[in-house]
Amino acid sequence: MATAVPTRAGTVPRIAVWDGVFIGLSIVHAGLLLVAASIPVIALALWWNANTISHNFIHRPFFRSHSANRAYSVFLSLVLGIPQSLWRARHLAHHGETRGGLYVARTEFWSAAVVFESIVVVALWSILLAMAPAFALTVYLPGYLLGLGLCFLQGHFEHARGTTSHYGRIYNALFFNDGYHVEHHERPGVHWTQLPAFADVSGARSRWPPVLRWLDALSLESLERLVLRSTRLQRFVLSRHEQAFRRLLPSLGDVRRVTIVGGGLFPRTALILERLLPGAALVIVDGNAENLATARRFLAERVEYRCEWYDPAAETDAVDLVVIPLAFAGDRARVYARPPAPAVLVHDWITARHTAGVVVSWLLLKRLNLLKLGQRSAC
Repeated sequence: MATAVPTRAGTVPRIAVWDGVFIGLSIVHAGLLLVAASIPVIALALWWNANTISHNFIHRPFFRSHSANRAYSVFLSLVLGIPQSLWRARHLAHHGETRGGLYVARTEFWSAAVVFESIVVVALWSILLAMAPAFALTVYLPGYLLGLGLCFLQGHFEHARGTTSHYGRIYNALFFNDGYHVEHHERPGVHWTQLPAFADVSGARSRWPPVLRWLDALSLESLERLVLRSTRLQRFVLSRHEQAFRRLLPSLGDVRRVTIVGGGLFPRTALILERLLPGAALVIVDGNAENLATARRFLAERVEYRCEWYDPAAETDAVDLVVIPLAFAGDRARVYARPPAPAVLVHDWITARHTAGVVVSWLLLKRLNLLKLGQRSAC
């Protein structure tokens, strides 16, 4: 049940309050177009609105009145330059394709609403061309096309390798939990404020927001694959990391069971701990089965493998040490705030200084931080 906030007239569901925020922000968007229109403003506002206000309105119309929703749909069509009824039909068809045809029967690509909103948008463009042709052709049109390009990148990378989530706090604050995309496709009717409660830690995730997900091509995994092809690089990274582990080893206490997160591909941490902790049981947790298969080639048979995404909050094994990689796609801040084991070693960038931590390599821009239960993090 939705929570409520008090008003003079009684109570208003908190969901309705947030819908009111969306309406207000859409008015701000319209105001920016009137007083500060530029290519970046038009492009970024179109991309942001389409993936926040418009997207939420598609799934959960903001008004109880059908007439009010129709009027607001026309308003959004003018602000975005996209007939919202057509956008809605296309988007719900997309959900139907990904969820067994659930919405396909409801979509109407050439309804009266689509035709009317298309006429309204074309009329707006005609007025702009007639009254301000230079602005229309050199500012509005480039900004509009750039905004559509950003929307294309957003939609493409949200589903390029299957529906993928991004749990970054900044992105989800600015885009109203749009990063919870796996969860949204599993429950498309759930209000955006409730999506974090359904976080699917077993689903695909990325450390990058959708429009930046092309950076995966330049990711740490790509560098890891480069290491796989060079024995010289393997010796270098093993040497640098082993020195760091040896310096922190006396502070770890009695370690009998270790969880190594993301230990697939070249498993440097497992190779090092096999030597430094010969009596400890090593468990590698990686969400990529192919990475685990690669790691098996380097390690002893006694190492245990779990093909799943690691969730620090759900750690139930009686482990003494957890090792978090630099490429960890989960909530790193949560690991620092609430270590999931008596001792946790976190691979981090060299700027992430911690009370108990050592530099792995200045060349790699990397350090290794030690966390202990009950210890206050300095990061």
